[in-house]
Amino acid sequence: MATKVLMPQLGESVTEGTITRWLVKVGDTVNKYDPLAEVSTDKVNAEVPSTVSGRVTEIVVAEGETVAVGTHILSIEESGSAAADVPAEAKEAAAAPAPAPAAAQAPAAPAPAAAAGAAKQRYSPAVMRLAQEHGIDLARVQGTGAEGRVTRKDVLKFIEQGGAQAEPVQPQAASVPQAASVAQAAPAAPSAPAPASFDIPVAAGDQVIPVTPVRKTIAARMVQSKHEAPHAWTMVEVDVTNLVNFRNQIKDEFKRKEGVNLTFLPFFIKAVVEALKEYPMLNSTWAGDKIIVKKNVNISIAVATEDALYVPVIKDADQKSIYGLAKAIEDLAARTRAGKLTVDDMSGGTFTVNNTGSFGSVLSMPIINAPQAAILSVEAIVKRPVVVNDMIAIRSMVNLCLSLDHRVLDGLICGRFLQSVKQKLENIGPETKIY
Repeated sequence: MATKVLMPQLGESVTEGTITRWLVKVGDTVNKYDPLAEVSTDKVNAEVPSTVSGRVTEIVVAEGETVAVGTHILSIEESGSAAADVPAEAKEAAAAPAPAPAAAQAPAAPAPAAAAGAAKQRYSPAVMRLAQEHGIDLARVQGTGAEGRVTRKDVLKFIEQGGAQAEPVQPQAASVPQAASVAQAAPAAPSAPAPASFDIPVAAGDQVIPVTPVRKTIAARMVQSKHEAPHAWTMVEVDVTNLVNFRNQIKDEFKRKEGVNLTFLPFFIKAVVEALKEYPMLNSTWAGDKIIVKKNVNISIAVATEDALYVPVIKDADQKSIYGLAKAIEDLAARTRAGKLTVDDMSGGTFTVNNTGSFGSVLSMPIINAPQAAILSVEAIVKRPVVVNDMIAIRSMVNLCLSLDHRVLDGLICGRFLQSVKQKLENIGPETKIY
C-alpha cells in the first residue's frame, strides 16, 4: 500500500516550504519517524519524518522547489508489518490535505488578474507571487494539487503554454498605497509588499548567488517593517567600567562551575527587562485601531550564521537571573548554528536586543523586528577618555541605540526607558546577584 507523504505545516502561519535536501532516495527502506528531507520555511529549518515504515517508491518534489503545505512530496510503499502497526485514522490524517492558509497571509497588493482568481479559492503565497509577476488570472489555471488546488507547477505549465498575458504586471509606485491599505485592513497580521523584479545586467566574471528562502524572508520582513512602521532613533552612552571589571573577575570561575560562558549580553538583557517592567509601553505592538501591551516579556536576540540572521526568543526573560539568561543565550545560539531551532524558538518575541558590538560596531540604526515596537542595539564596549568629576579618566563606554515605532512610542518615554537601562548598568558591581 502506497502512502503519500505531504508537506507538513511547520507552524500556525506557515503556508509553504522548500525542500532543501532529500535524505533518502527511491528504493531506500525507511522506518517510521526516520527523517526523509530537510525543509526550509519562512520561520525555521526542520526535518520531515516518515509516517510509516516501508520502501520509498517516488520522490515528487525536487530539491530547491517551494510547494504549499499539504502538497504530495514523496510516496512510500508500506511494509506488511508496518501497515498493521499504523491505525487507519493516522493514515487518513497523514494523507489529508492541510487546511488552507488564512486569507491574512496572502501577499499584499496582488495583480488585479491574480486577485480576481483568488476571490474564488485560496492559493499559496508562491502561487500568488508567480501569478502576479506574469499577470495571470488564476481562475484560468487547471489545478492538479489536492482537491484541485493550483500548484506552482500548474502555473509554470500555464506560462510555458502561452497562457500568460502579453505584458507582465510590473511593480509600480502605485503598489505602495495598495500594500498599506492591506496592512490597515488586517493590522494584526500585515503582509509585506511583493518583492520587485529587477532587470540588472550580469557582466562576465560577475558572481550570481541564488536567493535562499531564508534570505527572501529576511528581505520581505525588513521591507515590511520599514514600509509600515515610521522609524525614529535615539541613543545614550553608558559607563560600564564597573560591569567590565566585575564580569572579568567572575567569568573564569563561572565557566568552571556552570559550563557556560558569561558574556556581557546577559547583563544588558537583565537591565533591559527590568526597565521594560517600569516602561511596559516599549513591550507592545501596533494593531491598527489599538496598541497591545504584552504581559509576557520575551526577548528576541539576533544570532548570525554564515548565510543568514535568525532571531530566536528567550521566553519569560524577566523571570530569569543573569545565570539563566546566559544559559538561554548559549543554548539558542548553539541550536541556531546547528540548524536545530523549532518554530516555538522563533515565535512570541516582544522586544529585541541586538548585540552589534560583537563585531565591533559602535553606532547603528537597527530595523524594528515587526510587529514589535522597538529594538535595542548594544554596541561595542570601547575604552576612551571621559570627564569624571571634572577630571579626565579612561573608562569603558558603550552606546545603546534604540529604534522605535513612532506610532506607538514617543521620545519622552523612550528617553526615560534608556536612562533606566543606563542607571541599572552603571550600578552593576560586586553586590550584583548572578543567580
